[in-house]
Formats: sequence, structure tokens, C-alpha cells
Amino acid sequence: MKINRNILWSENFFNRLADLGVRFACISPGSRSTALTLSAASNKKFKCFVNIDERSSAFFALGLAKASRTPVIIITTSGTAVAEIYPAVIEAFQQRIPLIVCTADRPQELIGRGANQTINQNNIYANHIIFFKDAGLPSATISGLSKIRRLAERSFIYSQQGPVHINFPFRKPFEPDSYTDEINNKDLKIFETYKLRETIPLVKDKSHNTNLLNEILNYMKKSKRGLIIAGPMQYEANEKQGLIKLSEHLNFPILADASSQLRFGSGSKKNLLINYEGFLKNKLFVEKYFPDLILQFGSTPSSKAIESYLFTHSSKRYIINKYGDIFDPWNSASGILKCAPSLFCKLVLERVSPLEKNQENVLFRADNLSNKIKEKVLKDSLFPNECRLISEIIKSLPDDIQLIISNSMPVRDFDYFAPLTDKNIYVHTNRGASGIDGIISTSLGIQKGLQKPTLLITGDLAFLYDLNSLAAADKYKIPLVVVLINNNGGGIFSMLPVSRYGKKFSEYFTSPHYLNFNSITKSFRGNYKLIRSWDDLRISVRNALSKKTFSVLEIKTKIKISVNIRRKYFTEANRIIGKNIL
Repeated sequence: MKINRNILWSENFFNRLADLGVRFACISPGSRSTALTLSAASNKKFKCFVNIDERSSAFFALGLAKASRTPVIIITTSGTAVAEIYPAVIEAFQQRIPLIVCTADRPQELIGRGANQTINQNNIYANHIIFFKDAGLPSATISGLSKIRRLAERSFIYSQQGPVHINFPFRKPFEPDSYTDEINNKDLKIFETYKLRETIPLVKDKSHNTNLLNEILNYMKKSKRGLIIAGPMQYEANEKQGLIKLSEHLNFPILADASSQLRFGSGSKKNLLINYEGFLKNKLFVEKYFPDLILQFGSTPSSKAIESYLFTHSSKRYIINKYGDIFDPWNSASGILKCAPSLFCKLVLERVSPLEKNQENVLFRADNLSNKIKEKVLKDSLFPNECRLISEIIKSLPDDIQLIISNSMPVRDFDYFAPLTDKNIYVHTNRGASGIDGIISTSLGIQKGLQKPTLLITGDLAFLYDLNSLAAADKYKIPLVVVLINNNGGGIFSMLPVSRYGKKFSEYFTSPHYLNFNSITKSFRGNYKLIRSWDDLRISVRNALSKKTFSVLEIKTKIKISVNIRRKYFTEANRIIGKNIL
């Protein structure tokens, strides 16, 4: 049988991944990656998506992986195309999202020789991957094909913990009908009974440090004023229920980040504190009321008030997560326990007797007061503003929806103003590295992976940063709804001290652009609507979610108005807390 060794090599790699359950591949066109592209495209188990922009393609893959909870393949050609993938690799690494990055490369004899589209790709993502391997030049021998299949298995196993990178050098020719070798047909059948050999250990729930676990349990039994922090996380239903049961069992209130999933869906919410940005800004309150034990789940909280609170006190604080990741920018944790949250909650419920209600209700009083102030401030605020926008959108959303929140100011406003609701709203963020890049692409991948109603809330700069993704939205008819907050520049900087610097602040930080998003959206054949009132917003969200193509709902806001509303809330909460609680 005449074959092209590049194709045979690539087919064996991808066929093995398909056998293991991989279902999605994101491809950017290129010549050196021809064998990878054709092999993935010919595999009937794969659903392939093509995006000419490698950065957008990689973030699209990130969204697919978030949605499917399975590894997603990224294929790209050599050179700077490889570098374009890096931002998504970083985000996947920080969030432990499974990606298998397959980069085509020149053979070794062309590296460092001035060959076109050639850079040093060897372990290029070194600081942000779980596993790297250069596959070496393709071989048409049985031992060579066994090697590439084994590499596929290792890639799949390692990707359960985060992104992996396999670099594929190829010599010409690349096309299937350009034959390079002959191979016995019978030899190929050896792989029909080839089985996965799991010689690389997967992360197991029972890998926790027993001594550290016992230390935490002992402190729990003695705690008089405990607290749980639930940071951003893609918690499963059993993990959410476990944290709620843990909270009620220990009588520890939960500071529930809006991206923790805990504010939404059915189930008890009586122990949730969601207005901490109001009462934790009061310095006297923070000094007087602090816990003796803190259990921290999820990644680093979005709230600056929580950050300041943790920095102020030397309470015993333990970080618990599946991988033992260090979510501790304050460098003050007492210990980091590598344990799945669901298992940790189960162990505590088994080994620690219910604690008496010795937790002071002052936190709940402060939370309720802050909530009343917040609701009044929002009710009195006029259209348009970025603060009330969050609660109005959540009121408008149907049950069982995917909600993506962009970084910068939207994710902070979401944390400040997202209320409790029984609606099943599943929140996604790119809070790994917290960049504004790739958020539309990620959202498109999430929608395509889940095939469920999906809405993105984003600022104008993040939208502009990922414009190329709209080509994929149009090409694949993805009905993503984008609520675009257009304050004509970087609104988050207006909350920082640098905002005092007048003309230089305006020119170098807010960066006004004066662009027409109606024309931009329609150039990609999307639906566009300029929102003119709160009623218009509610109606438009519902209408847009019923469409079969993507929609952009633009709300033009004034930075200063939104800044003043936030400050009014924080100032009034500070005053009322000081007057009624301290």
C-alpha cells in the first residue's frame, strides 16, 4: 500500500485521540500543517471548526473545552501562528482547561537557517503547559506508529490537568496523493486491538495530605467565628450542594463571588453573603469583625474588598481545590489542601459534629443593610448606566442559560450587583489570567459546545479586541447574544487613582475610539440593536435569544455616571454600617 508518511503519522495520532473520546478540533489554515488538518478533517468522530485567526481559534477551542469538559484539539501551522495561540494557552493553564495544541514545524535542518515561517517552537509555551513533546519526524514503521499513538495517549491523559503541546516537524510532501513509502496492509491492522495503557497517573480525589486535613478538621472543631470564601469556579451541582451543606453544618457564612455559581439555581441560599463590597469597605467594621478560621474554595475572588479583608487579618486560612493550586496573592494562607471540594465537604460532614450557632449574625445584618442600600441606589439610577444593567439583564434571562462575563469592569460590576435568583444561570469567565482578549471567541465555543442559549456581557474594548471572531459567528451561524457596554474607552481606569491626571488619563488610559458598532456588526451579517431604555433592554434580550444568528445589543453609557453610582453605593453603605452596626 502506497502512503504519505506525514498523513499516516497524523492519522494515527488523531485516530487514537478519537478512540479516547476527543470530539472537537479547531483549525487555522496553513501549508506546513496540511497533514494535521487533512487527517483531523477526515476523522468522522471529530467536529472541526475553521478560523483564519489563530488567536480566535484557540479561544474558541477554550470555550468548547469549558463546555464539553473534554480535551479540544488546536491545529496550526508553523511560525508566528504558534505564538498567536499563547494567550489562550495561558488562560487554559490558569483554569485547568483541557487543550491539546498541535503545531506544525519545519524539520531540524531548517531551524535557524532563515527558512520562511520558521521560529524556535521547541517548548515555546514552557511556563504555561502541563506537558510538551516534540513528536519527531514521521515514521512509517510499526514501531514509529506505535510511538505516535502512545504519544496521543499521553497527551490525552496529561490534558486532564490543563493544556498540552505537541510539536510536529514535517518534511515535504504533505498531500495524501504524494506518496513517500509503501507499507504492508496487514501491519496496519495491529492497531485495531491496541489498548490504552494508563502508565501516567491521573489526578485522584484521594491524594490529599492527611496531616493537613486533620489540622483543618481540628481547627474547625474549635472555631467560634468561621467563614467560607467561594471564589470563581465552574462548580458542578454536587459541589455547590456540598458547599451549602458544609456551610450549614459548620454555621460558617459564605462570601459568594458572583462567578462561583452559588448565587444562582435552586437550593438554600440563607448562608450566602453577596453584598460584601458594601460592608467590607468600612475599616472599623473590618477591624472589629473577623473570623478565626477561613476555608477558601475556587480561584482568587474578584472583590478588592475581600482582598483587603484577608490582608488585614491573620486568621487561619486554608485553600482547598482539586489540584492544590495556590490562589493566594496575599501570601498568607496557613495551608493548601489538594482535594476535590466535593470530597472535602463529604469528609467534614462525616468527621466533624455540627457546630453550635455561635457565629454572630452581624455579617448577615451588614449584608442585608448593604443590599437595601444597593437596591435603592439602583432603583433611583436612570438609564443608561453600567451598574443597574447587571440586575436588569438577570431579570430578563430565561431559565437554563449560559452567561459569560468579560473581564475588566463587567466582571466587577457583576460581582457587586448580581442578585440571588432561583434561575439556573451558569456563569463563565476567563479569570485565569483576567485578560480582555478572546472573550467573544470563548463565548462562541461555549455556545457551540453546549447548544444552549448563551449571552455575553462585555465592554467595548474587549469587543474590539476580538472582532475577528465575528467571522466564525457568521460562518457557523452561532446564536450568541452580546450585550455590548460602550463607554467609549477603558471604564475601569476611572475607578483608579490615575483618573486624576486629566488629559493624559484620557489620551493614554481611556483611549476613546468613537467607532460605529452598528456598521461593524452588520459587516459580519449580525443582528444589531441600540438599546434606549430598561424596558427596551428586557424585551431585546428575550427577542435576541430567540434568533438563529448572533446579535449585538449596544448600550451607550457615560463613564462618570456609572462611577458616581458605584461611589454612592459604597459611600452610603459605609455610612449606614457605621451608624447601625458599629
